[in-house]
Amino acid sequence: MGGRSAVFADRLDAGRRLTERLERFRGTDAVVLGLPRGGVVVAHEVARALDLPLDVIVVRKLGVPWQPEVAMGAIGEGGVRVVDRDMMARAGVSEEDLGTVERREAGILSARLARFRQGRPGRDLDGRTAVVVDDGVATGSTARAACTVARHLGAARVVLAVPVGPWETVHDFPEADEVVCLETPEPFLAVGYHYRDFPQTSDEEVRVLLDDAARRVPPAG
Repeated sequence: MGGRSAVFADRLDAGRRLTERLERFRGTDAVVLGLPRGGVVVAHEVARALDLPLDVIVVRKLGVPWQPEVAMGAIGEGGVRVVDRDMMARAGVSEEDLGTVERREAGILSARLARFRQGRPGRDLDGRTAVVVDDGVATGSTARAACTVARHLGAARVVLAVPVGPWETVHDFPEADEVVCLETPEPFLAVGYHYRDFPQTSDEEVRVLLDDAARRVPPAG
C-alpha cells in the first residue's frame, strides 16, 4: 500500500492492476465475488485474468430507521443475518423496528439477486477462499458486510481486494483475513475521484459480465 494519490484510467485498468497483486490465487479454489454494481466490472477483470469463477455478493445494510446511513446490521443471501445489538441499544431500536427494516431490505435483496443471477445458483463457497472485490472503499461498511456474509456462507478464508481506499479503513478491517489495496491516497476524497473515467454501471452490464463468467466457468448445478 502506498500513500501517493491514486489514478486509474477506469475500472478495467483497476482490475488489471489488482490482478497483479492477486496472481497467487491462480489455480486455487478461490471464488471472486464482485459487489454490484461497479465492483463487478473490476471483479470480472480479475476473475477472467486468473481463470477463476465469478459471482456477485449482494448485501443490504440494515440502517437505523431514523438514521439510515448508520448500520445496525446487514443481511445477505441464504438467510445470512448479522445484527449489531450494541448499536441497536445505543440507537434505541426495538425488535419491531429491526423487523420492519429487515423485511424491506430482504425484498430488495431478493429482487437484486434474481435480476443478476437469472436463475443460476450461487457459487459454492464452502471451505474455499472468497476474494471480495469492489471498485474502492470509503467507510468500508458495505465491504465489511460482504466479507461477513461470505464467511457465513462457508468461506474458509476471506480476502478483500480493492484498488483504492483510505488508510484508516483498510488497516482496520477484522472482517477479512487479508486486505489487498493498491492505493491509499491522502487526503482520500471519494472513490470516483481516483478514476479518470468512472461512469455509472447498469444492471444490464452486470448481467452481461456474469453471463460471460458463467460460460467460462459454469457454476455447479
